[in-house]
Amino acid sequence: MTDQRRPSAGVARRSETSRRAVLTAAFELAAEVGYAKLSIEGIAARAGVGKQTIYRWWPSKGAVLFDAFLMFTAGEPGEGGGGESVEEAALPDTGDVEADLKTVMFATVDELNDPRYDRTMRALSIEIAHDADLAALYAERLNRPMRELKKRRLRAAQEAGQLAADLDLDVAVDLLWSPLLVRWLHREGPLTHEYAAALVETALRGMRP
Repeated sequence: MTDQRRPSAGVARRSETSRRAVLTAAFELAAEVGYAKLSIEGIAARAGVGKQTIYRWWPSKGAVLFDAFLMFTAGEPGEGGGGESVEEAALPDTGDVEADLKTVMFATVDELNDPRYDRTMRALSIEIAHDADLAALYAERLNRPMRELKKRRLRAAQEAGQLAADLDLDVAVDLLWSPLLVRWLHREGPLTHEYAAALVETALRGMRP
């Protein structure tokens, strides 16, 4: 009978410790030096691992930073990608779609204004615009699942008669969230709960039956 050896628990723990060290190093360095100066060499040195360890799990510094961002803001990504599935989450549903959307939008405003994440999120936004592979990774693991969660909440409101039956839910998601992200990315004005509330109220006026 063939002896099929599996990695020991100690090896698995060391791998997980190294992975977390790499992600922490990437997140911290991106905030300290900016994305342009971020390098695999710098991440490896900060994490205390070899460059090949990083390349074994991630194809680029953008992919490392994306996993780091997920670890610090959206739950633990798995080794080499994929953490707790976004689909397992859900937007609040109290029966009041306006109140629920404001709750989510206010949380988005708070995260975008958080200085711990601001520089990293801006770096990722710029890199996603230039790196097709990273854009595809972002779409698969974060953007598409989050869009589906938003559409699911709007669909529930639609079925409850709170939104127009013929409302295009993809357009509705864009109307609600895109202005918020554009204002943040372009620094076009203060990003506040009041602005988010006005977005929700204005958008819903055009979405109701």
